[in-house]
Amino acid sequence: MQELLWYARFGLWWVILGVASSIGLGSGLHTFVLYLGPHIALFTMKAVQCGRVDLKSAPYDTILLKRRPSWLEKECLEFGPPIYQETIPFSKILHEVHLEAVLWGIGTALGELPPYFISRAASMSGQKVEELAELDASISKEGFLSSILRRAKRWLMSHSQYLNFPTILLLASVPNPLFDLAGILCGQFNVPFWKFFLATLIGKAIIKVYMQTTLVITLCNNQLLELVEERLVWVFSNSPGVSSILPSLVTKLKTAKDKFLMASVATSASSAAKGKKWNLSFSLIWNTVVWLMVVNFIVQIITSTAQSYLKKQQELEISMKSSATMSSASEPAAGISN
Repeated sequence: MQELLWYARFGLWWVILGVASSIGLGSGLHTFVLYLGPHIALFTMKAVQCGRVDLKSAPYDTILLKRRPSWLEKECLEFGPPIYQETIPFSKILHEVHLEAVLWGIGTALGELPPYFISRAASMSGQKVEELAELDASISKEGFLSSILRRAKRWLMSHSQYLNFPTILLLASVPNPLFDLAGILCGQFNVPFWKFFLATLIGKAIIKVYMQTTLVITLCNNQLLELVEERLVWVFSNSPGVSSILPSLVTKLKTAKDKFLMASVATSASSAAKGKKWNLSFSLIWNTVVWLMVVNFIVQIITSTAQSYLKKQQELEISMKSSATMSSASEPAAGISN
């Protein structure tokens, strides 16, 4: 039961972070930058430093609320001798971090559902989608990025009749700030729910997540640095007058690479150790700030929903009063005509 509870907390944590990242019209928390990206980067650098990937005590041995991953503070000797002497295969590192990445991606797909359902309900009731006006206000500011977003919005609205499964999959598979608009248009034009959700799920939880994870692992793995080193060696070896200093240059590059990889992990571990000694640690302050932002976001959603409901009630009361006034005014007119 304890093991089951840990798995449930682990799954719920990463799914909630994914939902917080995508929910709202461009106002979600950047939880990939805050949590998932650093987690993948730290694990990759630790694996490269220790020469092995079996660092986790369990699949749920990740960042979890105030809980730190156990492998972050351990020395490499505690895991045993290095298994990979030169380069750790990319697939081995990906296998160790893909579960939390996919759970985060599922959360981002779930966070895209509210605009779709709101737009679909408005379309079925014949009302105007207020979220479009809210999205217009968010991209109406001057600037180069806003200009690009306006052009993309105009293109998307002019091609809304082509919102089929491949189009939704393509929009969900790349970093796209206007995917909320795509969800609104899918609801407005009554695109079937399962077509929209499956395309969004595959695009965000599989394609996009693996692209982001691959990028982080590649940047933090020595494979990229070795590729740069090989390219430089090839260029300098074909350059006249440089072959004499090539061995010393290669040695300096290897030294810089080792210092970078060791310093990054050592800094993370030392900061984690200091956090254990302090009662008021940086992680506690950071988690408090993040959760205050989450609570504030939830309060805004509830307030917006209450305001929308109150507006509908007021419009209903006004329509009832106006109809009653018209009926009372028509009765004397009918008496005079008689």
